[in-house]
Amino acid sequence: MIQRIQTVFLILAALVNLGLFFTPIYSHAVNDPQGWIGTTFAVALTLTMILSLVAVFLYSNRINQLKWVKMATYIEIVALGIAVAILFTLGGFGRFLWEEAASIGLLIFGLAFLWLAGRNIKKDQELVDSMDRIR
Repeated sequence: MIQRIQTVFLILAALVNLGLFFTPIYSHAVNDPQGWIGTTFAVALTLTMILSLVAVFLYSNRINQLKWVKMATYIEIVALGIAVAILFTLGGFGRFLWEEAASIGLLIFGLAFLWLAGRNIKKDQELVDSMDRIR
């Protein structure tokens, strides 16, 4: 389980999503007068984190693990969209919003980790399938 590189990528994605709860973009989302924006952002981050951690323990069934990683990736894209919308409602990119833009960078890193995990799971499945053809 831990010796596979996709496990490392999934854990890193979960840690990045956990770290996003302590960034300025999350505090702006929570303090927004529209309460549903902060709640939706928090739910999207939490779901992505949970799905990533669940996918770590599905290492014996790579096809099922890939489905969970894809679901986490789609929810991460939703969280990224919400974060970009929050940034643009704050006034877009400017000298005073570097911390918020860095928060979006963390979301992009999380998305990249999920993508790399999915890619490596797919490679493992192709390797197993090629070995099955040889037998």
